[in-house]
Amino acid sequence: MALPAVADVRRTWPDAQLAIAARPSIAPLFSLVAGVDRVVTLPAAGRARDVAAALADGSFDAAIFLPNSFQIALAARRAGIPERWGYRADWRGALLTRAVARPSGVHQAEYYQHLVRRLGCTNGPMRPELCASAAARAAGIELLRASGWNGTSPIVALAPGAAYGGAKRWPAESFASVATELSETDGATIVLVGAAVDARSADEAAQSSRAPIVNIVGKTDIPRLAGVLCAARGLITNDSGAMHFAAALGVPVTALFGPTREKETRPLASEGSIEPAVLTHDVWCRPCMLRECPLVHRCMRGITVDAVVAAARRSLSRTV
Repeated sequence: MALPAVADVRRTWPDAQLAIAARPSIAPLFSLVAGVDRVVTLPAAGRARDVAAALADGSFDAAIFLPNSFQIALAARRAGIPERWGYRADWRGALLTRAVARPSGVHQAEYYQHLVRRLGCTNGPMRPELCASAAARAAGIELLRASGWNGTSPIVALAPGAAYGGAKRWPAESFASVATELSETDGATIVLVGAAVDARSADEAAQSSRAPIVNIVGKTDIPRLAGVLCAARGLITNDSGAMHFAAALGVPVTALFGPTREKETRPLASEGSIEPAVLTHDVWCRPCMLRECPLVHRCMRGITVDAVVAAARRSLSRTV
């Protein structure tokens, strides 16, 4: 969701050296972003002194803070970065040389673009763009073939996990029913994707489905996952990182939202790609933003298999 703002910065200062500082889990993503000159991988622990050490050798003239983090602002000052720009949040106003008031009630991508606009950038379209290299695409195809794909049937990827908590997850048996329908009626190969922490959700979906399943959960790094998704006709997913990742790659997305606010975090299509389908079931208690549902999970259970299948079929005929 930060990619449109990154593109705005690149466009405004085309001759600048643009570096992205990111945690190890997300840093490889920026190898897929045009216009980024280098990536600084920050320590996973995130202590200010360690982050400062990682930034100190960069000879940076300015830092723009997208996260509302006191620690990162403190680290940048300790690293000697003279200009430190960001939202006035998390008690860090005194650490910033340019502090911007935060907007409210906007999409997260607009939230980031508002910041860079106030810093002098001209906003481009609110469309994230990622580009998988030929090597990444080849690695994705190689993994799919090694895991059981026949190389010809259309692929539909399913991401049944979600890191935030169980409340964000559509029931595994519902994913299983979608997999069965698309496999038996449309001849699709169903591929389960996700991180290692999603293995339980993936296993439950695979065990409940009559469809043959290609399960590569936990077997992909970011570039290889990009290659896998680019080979797919679409992705069916909970509100998750995979959802945003696929949309930015131009992959058609069917996104299932329950406890979270789709107005603020819905997936955004890349330029020229199919607009994501966002499915919800409105009940009085959503969006609650809870990690676990204390009731009967109606917001997610109310999203029907038929609705998901219909949305996924929009892109089954597309060429990949």
